[in-house]
Amino acid sequence: MSTIAKVAERAGVSRTTVSHVINHADRVSKPLREKVEAAIAEMGYRPNPQARSLRTGRTNLVAMLIPDIRNPYFPELVKIAQSALEGDGFDTLVFNTDVPGGHSQEHGREYLRQVQLRNVDGVIVGDFALHGIHDALLDLDIPAVFIGNLPNHAVDSVKLDDFGGGHLIGTHLARRGHTRIAHVTGPAIFAEAMARADGFEAGLRDSGVAPDEALRFEGTYLPPSGREAARWLIGLKGKARPTAVFFANYLMAMGALTEFHDQGVRVPDDIAVAVFDDLPQLEYVRPRLTRAGKSPSVLAQRAAEMLLERLAGRYTGPARTEVMECVLQIFESA
Repeated sequence: MSTIAKVAERAGVSRTTVSHVINHADRVSKPLREKVEAAIAEMGYRPNPQARSLRTGRTNLVAMLIPDIRNPYFPELVKIAQSALEGDGFDTLVFNTDVPGGHSQEHGREYLRQVQLRNVDGVIVGDFALHGIHDALLDLDIPAVFIGNLPNHAVDSVKLDDFGGGHLIGTHLARRGHTRIAHVTGPAIFAEAMARADGFEAGLRDSGVAPDEALRFEGTYLPPSGREAARWLIGLKGKARPTAVFFANYLMAMGALTEFHDQGVRVPDDIAVAVFDDLPQLEYVRPRLTRAGKSPSVLAQRAAEMLLERLAGRYTGPARTEVMECVLQIFESA
């Protein structure tokens, strides 16, 4: 069994130096650190987490709360954040507050309680996981980062420019010559859904197209509401039917594409389709969907970096709010 003493002997350094490399790498020069790390890798040494916790006063655990584990967006956040945190020696506990199940506030409060009981070192919250109970973050006494729109700015946060992304789609569809454009929004209770909607309609107006309230359908962000919206669109006849539709997220667009296919509606020949989102899964959808957004990997990476900056003491200032611009990608669907 490998020990610190054996690693120190192999690297030709003291046990204290090995301990510093494991627990306080910034105190060791790069050449010496690389020498010790090579010995650790060669001997397969793994620090005892309980002993390390006693020495450092940390558990090396980070909790991550997400609202819907079935939505591909949030596992993607977890995957990237977990990888980034692991590189700095932190394990990740994942809690699903299950917003679609209707008990997110109850679950959110319970999971925050568990976070405190487990003495985790930090928390990352994925968007709607604490919907309606953002003030609970004010009571946290550990570093936390929120991914999404955080109205009270209680902790560090990183979010998309939802208004800007919607504006990109509205402008694009109008410039393609569409004047009757349907819009399947997210739930009105979500501020970011309304920001996307406002941006989309502003993009239309700025391009000389008047938004039509009759062509606006409030969805749930889930696939069944996408199918329902598609049936509604198919039911519009003649000049009442729009030539394009904008879906506020990937899941609703997938539901709609399924319904369009089943009903023999061709995209983009019969109706053009654009979506707000940028997930890896979209690369396997045909026709390829025109979309605006930012990969969740970018948001998760930055959230992990912000948390690590807090944990390492590299940033100790007031809560930060960072906004990432969306990117428009034009494909054959619109």
